[in-house]
Amino acid sequence: MDTLSPLEICWFGALCDDDYEFLGVSDPTLVSSWEHCRDIALLSERAGFDNILLPSGYELGIDTVAFASAIAPLLGRMRVLVAVRCGETWPPQLARQLASLDQILGPDVAGRSRLTINIISSDLPGESLESEVRYRRTAEVMAILRASFGGDELEHYGSFYDLDIKTSRIASSMDGCPPLYFGGLSDAARTVAAEQADVYLMWPDTLGGVESLISNMRQRATEAGRTLRFGFRVHVVVRETEAEARDAATRLLSRLDDTEGERIRRRSLDSRSVGVARQTELRDGADADGYVDRHLWTGIGRARSGCGAAIVGDPAQVAATMRHYAEVGIDTFILSGYPHLQEAQRFSDLVMPLLR
Repeated sequence: MDTLSPLEICWFGALCDDDYEFLGVSDPTLVSSWEHCRDIALLSERAGFDNILLPSGYELGIDTVAFASAIAPLLGRMRVLVAVRCGETWPPQLARQLASLDQILGPDVAGRSRLTINIISSDLPGESLESEVRYRRTAEVMAILRASFGGDELEHYGSFYDLDIKTSRIASSMDGCPPLYFGGLSDAARTVAAEQADVYLMWPDTLGGVESLISNMRQRATEAGRTLRFGFRVHVVVRETEAEARDAATRLLSRLDDTEGERIRRRSLDSRSVGVARQTELRDGADADGYVDRHLWTGIGRARSGCGAAIVGDPAQVAATMRHYAEVGIDTFILSGYPHLQEAQRFSDLVMPLLR
């Protein structure tokens, strides 16, 4: 395979106070301000990325929907992947917010929506639902969103929401629900993804681990009468040579205090999830330098909950690694690097030409 077409290559918006030059060392120039996150988004569009993930953390950084509304008129081509924490908003109101964003963004050159939606199965801070109960609520929210974009009437009678209302005029004027991106490793999360998601997102894993998970999710989707696309959320450290890339990865951790790293990991609301446990398992199984595979480095996870590994190498190695994942079924890559502004440009210069 000489190209990765069709592929969706996305960057990361760093809205959650998670941008660093040295992991775990706060830098006032990299906090999640409007100016800094705007610059990341605008550069990502110029650099040729297809989409940008705007993450959401209830207590962290700046508000996702508010930021998306402000950046949308400044983007002329790129799609926007808006993360929403579905435990924190009344679903019909969430649908109206998203439909408004859809109108602000406008269609792409093919007339399709430029809005994409990352569903997060969240608790409200202070609330703690059992995992299976929370995922059942998430499935209802996703079903309500689809129905809200699908017509003038919204009828839904479930365990969490009983709705018989007119949908928003804005939402009902759209051409179907924008794609729903969703991830989770627990059995309950996989069931929700198979029944409701358009793109199943996964955090870093070995090639064999990814292939096994895709096989399982394809089977589940088939049983639900559906098909899925698959996305891979991973960091990247690329330099002209492999040695330089490995040195850059080592430099990222060179000022990390382990106590601070632990604090950063635990501040996330999903710090005890099955997915986070898998990232810890990969890190525990890595070699002395943190590599669980030749080009998959788990050091990122020492100071970050969730997505805890990076593809590390020279441009050809990074492109080849992505190609291997694509060959087993990944068609969307959501990438990030520290600091996000500089690394987006570096990836565009060094790797993008090998992928397009």
